[in-house]
Amino acid sequence: MEQSSESTAGTPIICRVTPWYFRRMGMMAAMLAVFGLYFIYDGKIGYPKANAIADQKTWFEQVVLKGFDEAKAAGKLEAWVAEAKARKWPTGRDGEPPRWISYAAKNGWPEKPHRYTDKEIEEQFWWGGGTLFASLIAGILILLNKNKILRGEEDHLITPDGKKVFYAEAFRVDKRLWDNKGLAYVWHRPAGGGETRVVIDDLKYDGAGRVLDRLMTRFKGELIEKITEPASASAVQDDAIS
Repeated sequence: MEQSSESTAGTPIICRVTPWYFRRMGMMAAMLAVFGLYFIYDGKIGYPKANAIADQKTWFEQVVLKGFDEAKAAGKLEAWVAEAKARKWPTGRDGEPPRWISYAAKNGWPEKPHRYTDKEIEEQFWWGGGTLFASLIAGILILLNKNKILRGEEDHLITPDGKKVFYAEAFRVDKRLWDNKGLAYVWHRPAGGGETRVVIDDLKYDGAGRVLDRLMTRFKGELIEKITEPASASAVQDDAIS
């Protein structure tokens, strides 16, 4: 039994990137791509279309309504209505002026169209380009992490970037984020001098907790953990009463 445990202790621990990481990054890349395309659509089609509708409302007010009012004041409303019908303009009913809300509804336009400035249209292309670039970065990260591994040997670990950390060189371990985010930070002093920090990420690398456990069996430095606040005296008293 002891020989089996010893063999297990010396067996390398291979931690590959979890499917969860790839799903998360894939969803992020897809979401950014969708937003990027949506921004570009607005800049190229959506906003200009909204401005065209706003132009139609301006035309309606300055040409149609103004022409109606002038014709009615001059007693030439019937002639104006006949001409407007020939041009397929809205003419109103029973001597009443045409209404934008009815004309807009007939064409599927909003009652209060918004006009976008040239700056707002230009910004959509900037936002679209930025989010598409971020989507590309997320895709590249997926490819770069495809074959990365965290490796735990008997007396050292090898980070996904290829850095070797001997357990005996570790002098501080911070586990405050381990329970919530699966992150532990390990400070060590390489033989060449100086101090460096490496991260053990249990959410990203499947089985990283086993590497941390192996390190902790040989660790004799400073351990930083989350400290649970003791219950206050009044709270304890209240619990006792209840």
